[in-house]
Amino acid sequence: MQTMRKCVTLTKESINMGQSAVRFLENSEQLITMYEPTFTKRDAILTGKRMVDNVIESGEVDKHEFMANICRLKEVVNSADSEMRKHLPEEKVSVYGVDFTPVNGGDTVNYSEDEIWATIKADLDARTEQLKLAQKQDTFDAYGNQVPKVSTTPRKSSITLKF
Repeated sequence: MQTMRKCVTLTKESINMGQSAVRFLENSEQLITMYEPTFTKRDAILTGKRMVDNVIESGEVDKHEFMANICRLKEVVNSADSEMRKHLPEEKVSVYGVDFTPVNGGDTVNYSEDEIWATIKADLDARTEQLKLAQKQDTFDAYGNQVPKVSTTPRKSSITLKF
């Protein structure tokens, strides 16, 4: 549990995650001992939620600055994850409660090589465009039938982050 507090403390103390985070993440010894072997995925999720709750409750940190730093740190960790996967042996192993299971990518069927499939797909794409247009104006298909205005399902709103 002491190591989990280090992570939260680091985040609060180094709101400017630039050099501090880079130095921290470059030290692989700290990453190896950051969490105990019993630290589960559920613990990780709860720790993240608690960290945000603590920052919000304290009111000492600007929410946007904090989120900007989380966004940057996430990219650092994602990049390290992606790069490290290239160096892992392809063997089934369990370490610190994390199962490493190699998976063969398999094959993808090239449907577009079939003329019938390609024709049906083109017709479906054309119909999709007609249905989109029918949302805005009356439109007719190639057979003279009016294209109906179908219902819509709202998408979840979000905030886009770029850096």
